[in-house]
Amino acid sequence: MPKIKTHSGAKKRFSVTGSGKVKFQHTNKRHRLTQKDHKRKRILRGAAYADDTNIKNVKALIPYK
Repeated sequence: MPKIKTHSGAKKRFSVTGSGKVKFQHTNKRHRLTQKDHKRKRILRGAAYADDTNIKNVKALIPYK
């Protein structure tokens, strides 16, 4: 079987945990942070996990990660 190319954008944004979950960082934490609420920024600080409906599609983009 030929190798599958990894999606360049996806490999920078997602990682697979040991249990098989797909982990990613929240968006909206790069610029214009002074006008955003402190609570909103605090919630965005932590990592999040992809929904079960999206895991199959994301793993297809990063087959060797």
